[in-house]
Amino acid sequence: MKTDVLYNDDSIVRLKELPENSVHLIASDIPYGIGVDDWDVIHDNTNSAYMGASPAQQRAGKVFARRGKPLNGWSEADRQIPRQYYEWCMKWAGSWFSVLVPGGNAFVFAGRRLAHRCISAMEDTGFIFKDMIAWDKVVAPYRAQHLSLIYERRQNVKASEQWEGWRVGNLRPLFEPILWFMKPYRIGGTLADNVLQYGTGAYHEQALLDYGQGSNNIIHIQAHADDSGLHPTQKPLKLMKLLIELASVPGQVVLDPFCGSGTTLVAAMQLDRRFVGFESNRDYYQIAEERLSRERQRQSECLFTATEW
Repeated sequence: MKTDVLYNDDSIVRLKELPENSVHLIASDIPYGIGVDDWDVIHDNTNSAYMGASPAQQRAGKVFARRGKPLNGWSEADRQIPRQYYEWCMKWAGSWFSVLVPGGNAFVFAGRRLAHRCISAMEDTGFIFKDMIAWDKVVAPYRAQHLSLIYERRQNVKASEQWEGWRVGNLRPLFEPILWFMKPYRIGGTLADNVLQYGTGAYHEQALLDYGQGSNNIIHIQAHADDSGLHPTQKPLKLMKLLIELASVPGQVVLDPFCGSGTTLVAAMQLDRRFVGFESNRDYYQIAEERLSRERQRQSECLFTATEW
């Protein structure tokens, strides 16, 4: 299998061409199905109000730029979105299972609202749901509207005073779930046997300590300036490096089927892992290719400098 390559293609289709048992780790920030952008609209609901923008949202800018669904939707079709998200996950979960070696791990970033549907799809495919890691982002926008201000705009002074201190929406989303799955190891052996045969199945506790984390399922890593501006849902490079070191060793293959701006692939390259990535959006594919090219150049220059010495 060719590695250290990024494909501008749909992984749901192309992953079927990868050999079975050829990947040691999958780490991917999949679409959450919550309408962050056009590529995040997984359902077939064509309600024209979805993804629109009110004047207030336009004033808020990037923090609250698009209109999603109300909590109870607008129609019965809206309430089918979670089921359709599960069906979408089922389209690729089988290919993930096939390409992973026995005991191979998969880290999946999934939105809190529909993560349970992803878990169900992965379990129904054969994966073991190992754990849910809470990524504490440290900072996050707070989008819940003041109920009193809504009534104030309606010129309902009495209601505004009565509901002072109340909001509509959700709490500040300081954590994102990282779903941790494992492909079952070989029947008839132990997990320790699997580690010796495939190099997968265990986790590297020291990696957590090296990144200043505890030996628990809460990770505290804040995004910095370099971790934004390339993709709407870009993840910190340090976070992806931690996950890769947590469940793989140098020389193994890391796969990201929805690689966006390529953060997972850059992290894999810096950690001496081989990688395979897929990104269907041409613009993000080009951004990822540019990042990989710069990283190759940086490593080449470092090697040249070391050789001189």
